[in-house]
Amino acid sequence: MPAPASSAEFIELLRREHGLPALALVVVKEGRIVDRIATGFRKQGEPAAVTTHDLFHIGSCTKSMTATLAALLIEEGKLRWDTSIASVFPELKGRMDRAYEPVTVEQLMTHRAGCPAAPPPEAWKAAWEQKGTPMQQRQDFIQAVLAQPPQVPPGTGFLYSNQGYAVLGAMLERITGQGWEELLRERLFRPLGMKTAGFGVPGSPGGTDQPWGHTRILDSLVPHRTDNPPAIGPGGTVHCSLDDLARFVMLHLQRGSGPKPLLRPATFTRLHTPPPGGDYACGWVSLPRKWARGQALMHNGSNTLWYVVLWLAPERQFAVIAATNAAGEPAGKACDAAAARMIEQWLGR
Repeated sequence: MPAPASSAEFIELLRREHGLPALALVVVKEGRIVDRIATGFRKQGEPAAVTTHDLFHIGSCTKSMTATLAALLIEEGKLRWDTSIASVFPELKGRMDRAYEPVTVEQLMTHRAGCPAAPPPEAWKAAWEQKGTPMQQRQDFIQAVLAQPPQVPPGTGFLYSNQGYAVLGAMLERITGQGWEELLRERLFRPLGMKTAGFGVPGSPGGTDQPWGHTRILDSLVPHRTDNPPAIGPGGTVHCSLDDLARFVMLHLQRGSGPKPLLRPATFTRLHTPPPGGDYACGWVSLPRKWARGQALMHNGSNTLWYVVLWLAPERQFAVIAATNAAGEPAGKACDAAAARMIEQWLGR
C-alpha cells in the first residue's frame, strides 16, 4: 500500500485493498468525538455514498449493552449477580436440564453458563419462523435451549454463546414485564441520547437511505437486507450510527465518573473484570495493552453481513470504533488496521 497523505486517504486505501463496499470509523478522546471518517458506498453497484452519520449493524457488540442493562436492574434491586435461571423461571423446573437451574446472571454474561455455541436445530428453525412477539419468540427459544444438557458443565470454562445471552435477555423480560427491545430503548438509548439506535436491518426496505449488508460470493459482493431472528436479539441485533455507538462507549470509558454515569463505579469495575483465569468479562474482552496503559476493552460483532470492532482504553479516556457493511476475513483485517492507525495517531506507540 502506498503511503497515504491523510487518515481519510488511508481508510479509503484500506477499503479498496480489502474489497469492501464501505469503511467508517469514529475516534473518542477525553469525552468527545475527535475524528470521523467514512468512505465507500451504501450498496455495492449503486452510487449512494456512505456518510459519517449512517447506521451500521453492530452484531455481537450488542452483548455489552445487554450486560449494561442487566447491571442497571441489579443496582435497582430487581436482580442480583447471582440470580439463578430457576429462580426467574420456576415453571421450567423439571423441564430444563437440572444443570442449568443454578446458573447465574453473571455466568450468562461471562459465557460461563455452559450454553451451547450453536442453537438446537429445531429451535433455530422455529426462531426463523418468528411466530408471536419477540418476547414470545425468546421464551420459546430459551425453553428449547435449556431442555438440552449444557455443552460444557456450567461454571467450568468459557464457551461463547448467543444462546446464553438470549436466556439473559429473557430473564430481564420476565422480571420487568417489558420486552428487551423496549428496555434498551428506555433504560439505555434514551438516557444516552442514542436517537438512531434500533434493531435489525437499518434503512427502508429496497432503498439506499442507509447502508446494506453484504456477503461475499467468490469475488463478488452481494447486498442483502437480512438479520438474525429476534430470539437471539440480546446477543446481537442492534444497529445505530457510529456517533451513537460512541455515546455508549463513552459511558464505559468514564466508568461512573461522567455527567451521565447511569451506574456506580463499582458496577463498571465488575462489568469490566473477567472471572479468574479468563479474559471475557460482561460483554467485553479485557486485554493488557501498552498503548492503553493497562487493560483495554474490546469486542467485535458481525451478523455475517456487517462487521464492527470496538477498542477502549479507559485509563486514557480513548476509544476507536471501526465498521464496514461486509463481513469475513477482509472486513476484520481492514477494521483492525483502521483501528491500529487511529491508536498510533492519537496515542502514539
